[in-house]
Amino acid sequence: MDGLFLDNSETKLSGCKISPKTSTKNPTPAQAFAGGVPVFIAQQFCDDLMAPTPHLDALCVFCGSQFGNNPDFAGAVTALGTALAANMTTLVYGGGKVGLMGTCADAVLAGGGQVVGVIPTFLRDKELAHKGAQEMVVVPDMHTRKRIMFERADAFCILPGGIGTLDEFFEIITWRQLHRHNKPIVVLNTAGYWDHMKGLLETIIARGFAHEGHSHLVDFVSNAAEVIPLIERELAAPKPAVVFKV
Repeated sequence: MDGLFLDNSETKLSGCKISPKTSTKNPTPAQAFAGGVPVFIAQQFCDDLMAPTPHLDALCVFCGSQFGNNPDFAGAVTALGTALAANMTTLVYGGGKVGLMGTCADAVLAGGGQVVGVIPTFLRDKELAHKGAQEMVVVPDMHTRKRIMFERADAFCILPGGIGTLDEFFEIITWRQLHRHNKPIVVLNTAGYWDHMKGLLETIIARGFAHEGHSHLVDFVSNAAEVIPLIERELAAPKPAVVFKV
């Protein structure tokens, strides 16, 4: 046990100061269990304290190309876009300039943030691409669009939208269920818009078409301010993969 415990001089491990101190020479059981700190444990403690908090570098946002009939939808999208810019998190999205999609990009850009759009050729040709995005990736089809957005993002947030948004959400949650990824997925349930979808997912589990653990595939929040902190907490402590069996 020689050298395993810290001595009575002030000790630094990887820049972290450890105190109080204990004899390095043959510690007694009392020292070991009443204040003695094994060096390797102290070093791990310091490493944990000094480890950088995971940062959300890029968030993929799925939302509608319409505004909907509730101004809270646009308000939530604007709040999220503003938060992304403030957090220096790049927005990855479908590249459109219209509806909630355009509103989100506008908010990020207004805050000095970065926007990456991914748009298929046929939508770009309809002049629907956002001209302010720092990067616009033009792809041949919808399948490639979703794949590129997946590859460029660290996590996903679903806001109010229509059939296309549902398609994107169910594909990304299916990929997680099948262990193709373990990236955080958050639904921003503004004004209860996604209440019925949350109920549907609960029904799928209750009726035996998914396992209980599948409820952890996605998190629901009601406030845009919750999105980034929730995702960064999960990036720091990733969820275990859900049950995958047939």
